[in-house]
Amino acid sequence: MRRLDIVKEHLKPGEVYHRRDLMEWSTSVDRHLQELVKEGTLEKLSGGLYYVPSQSVFGKVPAEEQKLVKAFLKDHRFVILSPNDYNALGVGTTQLYNERRVYNYRRHGDFKLGNRTFRFIRKPYVPSKVTKELLLVDLVNNIKSLAEDQPMLLENIIKRTGEMSPHRLKQLARDFGNVSTRKLFDSLKS
Repeated sequence: MRRLDIVKEHLKPGEVYHRRDLMEWSTSVDRHLQELVKEGTLEKLSGGLYYVPSQSVFGKVPAEEQKLVKAFLKDHRFVILSPNDYNALGVGTTQLYNERRVYNYRRHGDFKLGNRTFRFIRKPYVPSKVTKELLLVDLVNNIKSLAEDQPMLLENIIKRTGEMSPHRLKQLARDFGNVSTRKLFDSLKS
């Protein structure tokens, strides 16, 4: 069996691979990667990052966001948010944005992975999951960048905090918020 066929045997549709992941099965990784991309078995997403496309009735399915970011960061400790997620809070945000933020411990900057661009933001604390409290704190962190009526939004945010755990909000604001966010949540009654 050829070495290239051995590499192909280990590739699973829908998975994202780092160049170093394939070194286990290949004696000439770069040559094999080049051949696999040329024949369409792999798609190059960015430097050293490859995707094995899975097929649906509509054609090739893009890589899952979580797998893509996990392979890029080489870390599972991150949270992906979009300003569109704020709309679920019911505080008056209605705009749609074409931005994905990845809060993480490793990278900072805008990176294009495949046909998607992500804004990676390095933080000293990254929650393990997205909660309404996290969305509210992130909304206050980024309120100045939104195309919404900011005074009305702040008023609605303050009303909304009454329905959430004040302790959790204040803790998240201390760990994840910027200075103005911390001040706002510290000023609220417990």
